[in-house]
Amino acid sequence: MFNSLSDRLTATFKNLRGKGRLTEADVDATVREIRRALLDADVAVPVVREFTARVRERSLGAEVSGALNPSQQIVKIVNEELVEILGGETRRIRLAKTGPTIIMLAGLQGAGKTTLAGKLSKWLKAQGHSPILVACDLQRPNAVTQLQVVGKRAGVPVFAPHPGATSELEHPAGDPVAVARAGVEEARQKLHDVVIVDTAGRLGVDAEMMEQASQIRRAIVPNEVLFVIDAMIGQDAVNTAMAFDEGVNFTGIVLSKLDGDARGGAALSVASVTGKPVMFASTGEGLDDFELFHPDRMASRILDMGDVLTLIEQAEKNWDKDEAARMAKKFADQEDFTLDDFLAQMQQIRNMGSMKKMLMMMPGAQNIRQQLENFDEREIDRVEAIVRSMTPHERVAPKIINGSRRARIARGSGVHVSEVNGLLERFAQAQKMMKKMAQGGGMPGMPGMPGMGGPGGARKGGKNAPKKKARSGNPAKAAQELKDAEARRAGAAKALPTGAAFGQQSGDFDPSQLNLPKGFDKFLGK
Repeated sequence: MFNSLSDRLTATFKNLRGKGRLTEADVDATVREIRRALLDADVAVPVVREFTARVRERSLGAEVSGALNPSQQIVKIVNEELVEILGGETRRIRLAKTGPTIIMLAGLQGAGKTTLAGKLSKWLKAQGHSPILVACDLQRPNAVTQLQVVGKRAGVPVFAPHPGATSELEHPAGDPVAVARAGVEEARQKLHDVVIVDTAGRLGVDAEMMEQASQIRRAIVPNEVLFVIDAMIGQDAVNTAMAFDEGVNFTGIVLSKLDGDARGGAALSVASVTGKPVMFASTGEGLDDFELFHPDRMASRILDMGDVLTLIEQAEKNWDKDEAARMAKKFADQEDFTLDDFLAQMQQIRNMGSMKKMLMMMPGAQNIRQQLENFDEREIDRVEAIVRSMTPHERVAPKIINGSRRARIARGSGVHVSEVNGLLERFAQAQKMMKKMAQGGGMPGMPGMPGMGGPGGARKGGKNAPKKKARSGNPAKAAQELKDAEARRAGAAKALPTGAAFGQQSGDFDPSQLNLPKGFDKFLGK
């Protein structure tokens, strides 16, 4: 969504690198490029003016002139101002103290309200709530049926006493306001703690649609009214948001279709113009492609700083802890990393979602965006097919896979032999790395491990063993070096304590005082 804007801002900041001091001309040129980038991204003109004015004022202030690295300080200022126009802080749903929490969805037709109702219900269910969906969109053909299908996929019940319109020629029947009231009452009787009311939309903002939404709002008195807006709508997002704010007085914004290829100006405009926070973002077609909106994380993504926190949260949510514990035990026992383990790790990664999306959350991902866009998500499926075409013995001992076996595996998985060869080469490298990590090789500060510098850390003849000083080629000098070495050894021997096995230095000590086993006194030098 923000690729174009990220590219423009990143290129702008690159021009500031290496400058020890920024002049007013440098700041003006930077602000001018930021203004162009935001306007090209369809950000509303009033928002752009306010944003660039604040960036310029702060950039010319003392916080930059006294900074150690002015260019980094300007990036910090832009990041903070982006967070501010995106809402400032993460806003969560305000739950009702008593009775069910009522959430009403409003927006234009085609914005994705019905699908988002299913996503929100599934997200709330994962949070430990018991939501119910109420079908109040009786005008759009088959809207009720769509909500029922979405609710079934999400595992959430749907209250739909009226089937609604089934075709465009059919006149809408039924009262959406009455359905909304009955849905809230149904939630109270069935002990659902969250009610999500899906309302009707239109192809454009009109008085009839606004009046119906206002009546539903007055009838059910929702705790939250979420305005669902298509993130690809462009400059018209501001006018639409202002009209809905006047009509239903929404309390929060949900951005849908945030995975699209539009310029993303709606996300940067709506919250700033309406003063209402962006609460959620829909990032794909699946019911799990839904997340809480964090302004600071979104600003980091726009500035190509990555979103590692969201990546960690996804890993914690989807990672199989039993599988992780099994792998940890294998490391501890220094067992071989097998192709079965390799396949299990690939499946774990796939459970986290799109590889492309995860990699785009890494800092600096914009620099390799072209490669990421060309990345084939089906590569994991091909790897799985290759591994599953092997026998159990081949997965444990891949060294036995000769030419004929590779040809058989390639036929079984529907790939070329070269792909099987490439996978086995990558696996061999991964196996070496895992073995080295399990043995502790190369990790500093751990005594008793190779390469650690502690006891047992230098193997005889190994590359970490202390090197002997080469003897001089001059005979006279070599003789002197040998004499000096003998003197040092003699001095070291004199410095050792007598009876030194346990550090005892007194020569008249009686070992019988320790009540040691018979014959043990020989270890004390007696």
